[in-house]
Amino acid sequence: MYNHSLLEVKNLVKNFARTGRETEFAAVDGISFTLDAGECLGLIGESGCGKSTTARLITGLVQADAGSVLLEGEEILGRKGRRQREVYRKIQMVFQTPQDSFDPMQTLETGILEAFRNQGMSRKEACLRLPELLEKVELAPETAKRYPRGTSGGECQRAAIARALAVQPSLLICDEATSALDAAVQAQIVQLLKKLQREEGLAMLWIGHDLALVRELCSRVIVMRQGKIVEQGETREVLEYPKEEYTKLLMEYSL
Repeated sequence: MYNHSLLEVKNLVKNFARTGRETEFAAVDGISFTLDAGECLGLIGESGCGKSTTARLITGLVQADAGSVLLEGEEILGRKGRRQREVYRKIQMVFQTPQDSFDPMQTLETGILEAFRNQGMSRKEACLRLPELLEKVELAPETAKRYPRGTSGGECQRAAIARALAVQPSLLICDEATSALDAAVQAQIVQLLKKLQREEGLAMLWIGHDLALVRELCSRVIVMRQGKIVEQGETREVLEYPKEEYTKLLMEYSL
């Protein structure tokens, strides 16, 4: 069992204007859920169901219209400046295309070192910490000296994970983090994340559409459709014995 509730999302809402129209639609429509410390929670659903918007609302990359997000019991919605930077230290994201999240004019190593420096760490101390972090994500030091476009997707994703871990977050949000990788590399990254979760005690919010990976990684799963949660529960229970027709359709399409 997990120690305590790390994240509590309550009645979260985000509306967007429809293209070329005055009306709005709810990308996220009053959803509520919790995530425990050390837990991996899956968030699944068809494209456009609100999964990625939910992640961006939690981190503050997108401003919510209503609702509450508590991290370790403290409200984090609407924070600005230094207080928002505290959120970024505790919650980190790993994206689908890691090359796009690094400065193309800087090496991967420089990008990772910047994460250390953003904590107020001296360059000397950051350089001393770097080898241990690279070893943790199984990335060769010589690879880290390359530029993003000079690395493979798997190598760059390992660097992105290293950068996220540099600030010692409580929660790692993985938004389609392996979907752009081939099957062999995808399996390696998944095993790395499982190891890091176990060794670092990380909580993870896993956003994806590959239900096989959700089964492997996640203890619980949430199913979203059109901005709403339609089903949630233990992963095995939801995926093997779905109650909602929409969940059954997702299962059929994944076969």
